[in-house]
Formats: sequence, C-alpha cells, structure tokens
Amino acid sequence: MRKLVKGWFSAATIALLASSLWGSIAHAQKRYDPGASDTEIKIGQTMPFSGPASAYATIGKVEAAYFRMINDQGGINGRKINLIAYDDGYNPARTVEQVRKLVESDEVLFTFQTLGTAPNASVQKYLNAKKVPQLFAATGANRFTDPKNFPWTMGFNPSYQTEGRIYARYILDNHPDAKIGVLYQNDDLGKDYLTGLKSGLGEKASAMIVDESPYEVTDPTVDSQISRMKTKGVDLLVDITTPKFAAQAIKKIAEISWKPVHILDVNATSIGEVMMAAGAENSKDIVSVHYGKDPLDPTWKDDPGMKKWLAFMNKYYPGGDKTSSFNGYGYTAAQLLEKVLQECGDDLTRENVMKQAANLKDVTLDLTLPGMSLSTTPNDYRVYKQVRMMRFTGERWEEFGPIIADESKS
Repeated sequence: MRKLVKGWFSAATIALLASSLWGSIAHAQKRYDPGASDTEIKIGQTMPFSGPASAYATIGKVEAAYFRMINDQGGINGRKINLIAYDDGYNPARTVEQVRKLVESDEVLFTFQTLGTAPNASVQKYLNAKKVPQLFAATGANRFTDPKNFPWTMGFNPSYQTEGRIYARYILDNHPDAKIGVLYQNDDLGKDYLTGLKSGLGEKASAMIVDESPYEVTDPTVDSQISRMKTKGVDLLVDITTPKFAAQAIKKIAEISWKPVHILDVNATSIGEVMMAAGAENSKDIVSVHYGKDPLDPTWKDDPGMKKWLAFMNKYYPGGDKTSSFNGYGYTAAQLLEKVLQECGDDLTRENVMKQAANLKDVTLDLTLPGMSLSTTPNDYRVYKQVRMMRFTGERWEEFGPIIADESKS
C-alpha cells in the first residue's frame, strides 16, 4: 500500500509540475494579431500631405522620422516599426478609402494619429466594428474619448469643449462686457469648441455672442466672415480654425485695421505655419492655450528633454521647422506610442494595445510641461487633461496663469 501511495504521489507531482511548466511556457508565448511579428510592428495613418490642412503634414513627417530613429536603435522589444502613411488631403471620403486599404490590404496592427476631426469621424464606426485600434487620433472632439460607445478609439488632443470653456472663463474674468464673434470650422471640431464656449459663458452666452460665422474647409478664404464681424461691432474674436484659415484671418484683421481681442484655438498656434506666415506684428497679443514646451522659450534652453528633441530634429528631420509646435506635437505622440508598445511586450494583439493605452499612469515625456502628466483609465480615454494659457509676444508664445486642469468627464 505504501508503494502504491508513493507511486501515486510521484505521478501526481510529475503531472502537477508538468502542468505548471506548460502554463509558464504558454504564458511566455508570443501573441500576435495581423500587423505584428517577431521582427515588425506595422501601423498605419492618413495625413493631409496635400489640401487645405497640409500645414499639418509635418506631423506625419516628424513621426516617421521618430520611428526611423527607434529602428536605428534596434526597434521596440527587438521589432522594427513600419509606419505606412497615406495622403487623404483632409477629405473624409479619401480617409475611408485609405483606412480600408490599411486594414484590409496592408493589414496594419492599428491606426495611429490619423489627423482631423472629420477624417477620423468617417472611419470611427468601421474601425470599431473591425476591432482595430484607432489610437491617439489627432483631434480633441469628444466623440473620440468615449470608451463606452467606441472602445477601440482614443483621441490624443485635449478636449475641444474643455478648451472652449477655458476661453469662456478667461473672457468673463478679463472682458466681461465683450461683444463676441466666433469664427469656426463647420464640423465636429468647430461645433465642440462652440458648445464649450457657450457652456462656459452660461446664461450670458446669448447676449455676449453677437455673431457666429462658420466656414467650410473647401472655402477659399474667410475674408467675408472677418469683414462682417467688424461691421457688427465685434470686439472679441474667438477664432476656431485650422492653420490656413487662421493665417488668413490674422492677415485680414490687419488689412481692415480691426483691433479685436483675438483668441485662437490650439490647433492653429504654430509659430512658423501661422503666426509668422500671417506676420509677426499682426499676430502680436493673440491668446491661446498649450500643453508642451516651446523651443523658442529660453526657459527650456538647458532642459534635457528639449536638448533631446533638438538633437533628434538635427539628425532625423533636419529640414523640419524647429519653431513649429506641430513638430513637437508629432514627436510627443510618437514617444507616447513607443511607451505603449514597450508595455505590450510580446503580447502584440489589438486588445492588448488598447489595454496598455488605457492604463497610462502619470507619464511625462521629453516635451511635457513641468507639473503636467498623462494618464488614462479604461473609463477615461482622455490623454491630456491639463493646459496653460499663453500670449504671443510677436516673437514667441509666453505662458501666463496657472496650470488649468479639466476635472470634467467630457
């Protein structure tokens, strides 16, 4: 009997050890979805390399340069990044065509930083139905941070509605008797800002806003909207535009000798593509917000993160404009993706990519402003929830006021 028990125990022990060993091996196995392998991580994006929003093209170029740098350093967990970028001209119909190609023909693991509110909206349902991550979409519209309805979509920019509320707070504190004119892009981008602005102004909104002027991205200019606002007695302009139209508005304001208080959305604050293009003197005193270090700010002269960014630009994107906030933006988005993919390890499934992206905790990157950090949860997909106000001096943006945190869920 003793031998029988001993034999049974030995067999059971061996079985248990074998089971444990097999579990460890299974746990250590690499897991891949389409677009991932032992040697490569294939990702895709569309960018407006042409068309009315082509000023943003530099974002895609700097991201491609960043991944070239990563690949030169051996990749992420030994895998090279293969970024496939197509031109959609900021045209949602082309975005649909190109994203389908990325998913069904190129078989990317996920899309990354597709740019624009309308372009991203055009493929959001498709990507969620396919369960392909629409990761760090380059937009701040609220529909892209809605994990309940779109669990495979995560936006990157701060909320446009929140930014609108911040401008409302600034107006009420500093210009309580203003006659406000709102120039806005006639899509979810502009409408989200307008919603936030009105929400922040509260019951005063209907009396203070005396003109709402939309424009289409296919319009040649916004000159008529600007001229009409002046005739209506607007003395404070909330300018919710993309770079081409922002520069046009600034130039037209100077041309007609109009002197309104000028608030400009963060999407159009690039010094090179907007402020200098419109004229440094014309752009002076424009107010906006930001959430990253400005390379022209002497505060960051000896900052390690800024030095790292400048070294990157000099080596991998020497033709890129170092005064452009768009290049800092693209660098930061690519650096955050690098962190997410590092956390994925050998589990390069689409589900795990979203899991890691939705569990960021107090992340700081090279160009993150001191006092700010990036965090997400499975119920809160907002990457950025903090900004600071800034004013253009004619040479650079200058910060003022404290860090403003968005404590809302919108």
